[in-house]
Order: sequence, then C-alpha cells, then structure tokens
Amino acid sequence: MPPLRLKRYLITGLLTFLPLWVTVLVFKFVLGLLAGIGAPLVVALTEALGLVAPHVADTLNKSGLVFVLALLLTLGGLYAVGWLANRVIGRRLLDAFDGLLQRIPLVQTIYGGTKKLTAVLQNKPGGTQRVVLVEFPRPGMKVVGFVTRILIEEGSGREMAAVYIPTTPNPTGGYLELVPMDELTPTDWTMDQAMAFIISGGAVSPDNLPAPRPAPPAR
Repeated sequence: MPPLRLKRYLITGLLTFLPLWVTVLVFKFVLGLLAGIGAPLVVALTEALGLVAPHVADTLNKSGLVFVLALLLTLGGLYAVGWLANRVIGRRLLDAFDGLLQRIPLVQTIYGGTKKLTAVLQNKPGGTQRVVLVEFPRPGMKVVGFVTRILIEEGSGREMAAVYIPTTPNPTGGYLELVPMDELTPTDWTMDQAMAFIISGGAVSPDNLPAPRPAPPAR
C-alpha cells in the first residue's frame, strides 16, 4: 500500500543517510575544536590588519577564511610540536614545559594523568595483550577493555590487571576495573581495531571473537 511504501522508503533513506550524517557531525565537531584553538590568534591578527587594511580584514571576516586560517594554524602548530618532540632540543623544551605544569596542583592531576594514560596505551604491557575482553557488567556479557597496568595483590600474590573500559561512541568516558589476570580474555586486536569497534558501536570489527579462557581447575 502507498502509506507502507512511503514509510519504508523514508526509513531506508534515513538509514542510508545516517552514516554520512554521523561522519559529518564528528568531523564538524573535531574541526571546530581544532579551529577554536587557533581562533584567538587569528582574530587578533585580523583586528590588527583592520587598522592597516580594513577592506582586507572585512573580506576575511565575511568570507569565512578566519575559520580556515585558524584550522591551518592549529594543524601547523601540532605539526611543529610533533617535529620538536622528535628532536633533542624539542624534548628538552617539552620536559621543561611538563615540569612547569607539574607544579600546578589541579593541572598536575589532569595533565599528568592524561599523559600517563596516553603513554601507557602506546606501549604493550609485559606478559599480556593490550586489548582484552572482560565480563562486565555481569557474567556472560563481555566488553572490550584496555590493560593499563599489572598489579600484585598483597597476601595472595595474585596478578591483577587495571583495565580501562571505554564507552560507546565516546571512548573518552568509561570505567576502571581491577580484574584478575586469569579472568581476562586476550585478543589479537590492535588499538585501531578496538577503537573502531567501540566508536562504531560494533559495526566495524573483526569477523571472529577469541574463545574465553578455560576455567581454572577447582582446588
């Protein structure tokens, strides 16, 4: 019937357009954040240019080039930071900057914790795979987690893994779980594969999941 056909076509069109819409929203959000970093400097330069060449400044403001210039300025700054980080003098400057931030109490907690997390995720921990599966929030359900550290439990000497469990589709929020090593299911996934799996809500993933570890024998 025509009403049912109309409804089916609308739903099909929505589902076809949805991935593109989400991609545009994500890129718009990320590019907006990047442009916002360089925007104050570009705006200040435009205002200074307005004193010398007001017509040029008005053209820049009306044509939307301020956003493009701010984005290019931010990307150039990130490239320069990356270039410096791979040079001896650059590493010294960054270490000095880190030392300065470490002296500020609140900033030290946020900046230091974030930097340690990113550094940990770039290196594989000894003796275990970085990307694992954890039974959460109840037995029988599994989530993807990232092992950030291995701890030793006092008294029992048992190895415990600190596992960061990100949320979908925003992996910057999540949970921290302390899980016994023998309860982790290791995977052969890379960080990129795991992040794609999380951000896409499971739509982008390897074809197979690793088998769970066999239960330890009863004592």
